[in-house]
Amino acid sequence: MCSRTATKPSPAIYRKIQNSSNQRSTPMSMTINKELPNPAALKAEFPVPEHIKEIKAARDKEIAAVFRGESDKFLVIVGPCSADNEESVCEYTRRLARVNEQVKDRLILIPRIYTNKPRTTGEGYKGMLHQPDPDKAPDLLGGIIAIRKMHMRAIEETGLTCADEMLYPENRSYLDDLLSYEAIGARSVENQQHRLTASSMDIPAGMKNPTSGDLAVMMNSIKAAQSAHNFIYRGCDVTTTGNPLAHAILRGGVDKYGTTIPNYHYEDLKRLASLYEESGLENPACVVDVNHSNSGKKFKEQIRIVSEVLHSRSYDPAIHKLVKGVMIESYLFEGAQKICPEMIHGKSITDPCLGWEDTEKLLYSIAEKA
Repeated sequence: MCSRTATKPSPAIYRKIQNSSNQRSTPMSMTINKELPNPAALKAEFPVPEHIKEIKAARDKEIAAVFRGESDKFLVIVGPCSADNEESVCEYTRRLARVNEQVKDRLILIPRIYTNKPRTTGEGYKGMLHQPDPDKAPDLLGGIIAIRKMHMRAIEETGLTCADEMLYPENRSYLDDLLSYEAIGARSVENQQHRLTASSMDIPAGMKNPTSGDLAVMMNSIKAAQSAHNFIYRGCDVTTTGNPLAHAILRGGVDKYGTTIPNYHYEDLKRLASLYEESGLENPACVVDVNHSNSGKKFKEQIRIVSEVLHSRSYDPAIHKLVKGVMIESYLFEGAQKICPEMIHGKSITDPCLGWEDTEKLLYSIAEKA
């Protein structure tokens, strides 16, 4: 069991927003609780040390080389469904770093530190950004500070820059100087603001197929992310140059009856390769999410699915070139648990995950086969 302590906002940040912290009403059915610090203010309060900037620059270059086809290393984006606790997440990343030392000639391990949790109905735990303590009330100011400090600590302790999901486009600016990979989720990939914001990134942006499984929607989102745009972002008129590292993430889908339809099989990968060939998009690439609708959320199936993806990749040169990596949900302990006052250290409070023992074996297996 473990206790959970929230990361408290500094007095300086509170002073900066105290004049606007009183509740006030808007013309809509909305109450403004407080104005949050803008990203520049937060970054000034919690700056990135020079040695971490150097680590990120080197990691960004190494990861980008895979998507450009300049490196044959295989990416493994791995970690909990939702990063709910700094101590357990950092313990997990330290374990990954030890494995990374053994496999770094073949693999690039990217810790999955997802600080936002999309909810199908909007109900339930929405991630550390909303609740630094899952069993306490939402605290968005505490949350944005907590996620920045956690990502920075993970890099400091392991030398591994991480992945997060861009659930809220305007919030990525709180972390954009720390991340080496961002995913656009199945529920967001059709959204215009997500697509346009992805076009501004200088790191790989993985565009998931939507929950319907429609690959055309995903391909359209990649095209939008790779293109230049002019739009409104955080109250400013901005222009982007496009992101040539935007790419596909296959995560399966569901039909109109809610039955899961996986899309990691050989035929699915060949179809995606054909779609890329027809599209004329830059840097054709795919990461296979082996959980979610590909596994039907049967977390142990991830082991078998990874094996099948690697077999397809070794069998067909076109698939080998296309599939750059896999995405795995894993934590210190397997399965999932409900939120309560006392929770098991390092066990998911959202979707069930592989435990560390299975994860470690799987990582070494991937290194042998990739």
